[in-house]
Amino acid sequence: MFARRLLALASSSFLALQAVSGQNVPPAQPVEKSTATPAPVRAAIAAPTSPVQPQVTFNSVHVDGPYIALTFDDGPNKTLTPKLLDLLAAHHMKATFFVVGQNAVDHPEILQRAVREGHEIGNHSWSHPNLGKMSDEAVRRELQKTDDAITAAIGKHPTLLRPPYGSITAHQKRWIHDEFGYRIIIWDVDPLDWKRPGPSVVTSRILKETHAGSIVLSHDIHPPTIEAMPATFDQLERKGFKSVTVTELLAMATPLPPKPTPTPRPSPAPGASPASAYTPPPSTTAPGG
Repeated sequence: MFARRLLALASSSFLALQAVSGQNVPPAQPVEKSTATPAPVRAAIAAPTSPVQPQVTFNSVHVDGPYIALTFDDGPNKTLTPKLLDLLAAHHMKATFFVVGQNAVDHPEILQRAVREGHEIGNHSWSHPNLGKMSDEAVRRELQKTDDAITAAIGKHPTLLRPPYGSITAHQKRWIHDEFGYRIIIWDVDPLDWKRPGPSVVTSRILKETHAGSIVLSHDIHPPTIEAMPATFDQLERKGFKSVTVTELLAMATPLPPKPTPTPRPSPAPGASPASAYTPPPSTTAPGG
């Protein structure tokens, strides 16, 4: 009798405890999947890519073919530049003339002839100063006056600038390109003809240094330079070179081919002597058998 009461009491307590537990434990909620992008991925998506800056300055270019650019600075000269144009015409060569504004104003008819015969005109400043040592405003005046003189003579703006002495700062290159649209043209062949070493020396230096894609510097205001050109043109042609304007040469530019990767040599096995260290014994057999 007592055992039955004890069993009934235990059963009632268990049922009561189960009911209380069921009320206090909330039902399980479904887990929602997050659609947010992880922080590192968001940063990668938001990071802007830097635009590739176009090349502004050129000393030479890589080309597939025997093409070069002959360039002449500081003119036009009243007598020497027409003689040079005659020589270029006889050899069917094209050149680029980087003119000083003061001379361009005095001889616009020479610029007109040059363009008519397929040559190119570039800006070489108004008075040939060292641009790298000048303020931005002073440089701007030099270039604008020359740009105006060239445009008045040939009816279009130049697109190339050669700074006198090749002197120009990185800051100047950028703002001049942005403001005027000029590409900055230096050179990789300089015969130092302005020192007047003699026509044969000028010719020899140009022939020695010129290769495909070269930009050759000379000056059409020195008589010995003009005297050097017949032999220079003849020998450049014999070497197979073809002279085009600077803009034409830049348009021909191709990327440099990748350098070949050297093949790694296998390491010798531990304890083994390299094959190159082996010296065969001298032969006692007569040559030929």
